[in-house]
Amino acid sequence: MSQYLIASDLDNTLLNAEHRVDALTRDTLRTLSARGHVIALASGRHYHDIAAIRRQLDIPAWIISSNGAHVHDAEDGVVSDTLVPTALVRALVDLPRPASVRLNLYTRDRWLIDAEAPELLPLHAMTGFTYQVDEMDDLDNEHVGKVLYIGEPALLKPLELILRERHGEALHITYSAANSLEIMQRGVNKATALSRALKALDLPTGRALAFGDNFNDVEMLTLAGHAYVVSNAHPAVIDQLPHATTIGAHHESAVAHALREFFALE
Repeated sequence: MSQYLIASDLDNTLLNAEHRVDALTRDTLRTLSARGHVIALASGRHYHDIAAIRRQLDIPAWIISSNGAHVHDAEDGVVSDTLVPTALVRALVDLPRPASVRLNLYTRDRWLIDAEAPELLPLHAMTGFTYQVDEMDDLDNEHVGKVLYIGEPALLKPLELILRERHGEALHITYSAANSLEIMQRGVNKATALSRALKALDLPTGRALAFGDNFNDVEMLTLAGHAYVVSNAHPAVIDQLPHATTIGAHHESAVAHALREFFALE
């Protein structure tokens, strides 16, 4: 069979309910990688967070991190690196926000947060990657790929409206979950990252399979020749992707089952 690029979101898509890779998913990806197909882990997570998951999979996967701000090939070569300009990062840091909304910056090397948020730690327990509390008053030497606000959806919506009004033409604004409002440089999304990977591999979009569940996956799923949404996806995402195939839920190893069917694995 011809070589394919298989790109999958992680949380609520490839990972199970405990935010871990189950045995069937691990074995399926290892088998496909051994057969020459390219795996890309495409997530809003930080590069170092995803790299830890790749080590557990023990496959030479590409990494699309911070919703496409950074793209690394299987040998950790930097394919693309698109940062939010420092002036815009400062504007986002200075934007008034409710006290319960946590401001986060993903730099090339670190995850910075404005206050302790222990409720976020279980999501990253498998990787051990964690935040550093920072006052964010010195940003000149930081290299920020993504800014995110984490909080109750009702508190994030007014922030989103302000951001779109003030910076909508300069930034890409999306959600990776109902409680996670994410901001990257304009033009940064998982689709542009996937396009760069396909170009580097000399593969057409028809040889790309993509899996996702939320708004930050829509562009990638629109681009891929074979698009799949998990049944636990946001309903509006499913509605936006009538060409995509809806599969089972993430906690049912749905991505693995879909791949095994597509590639006729025993």
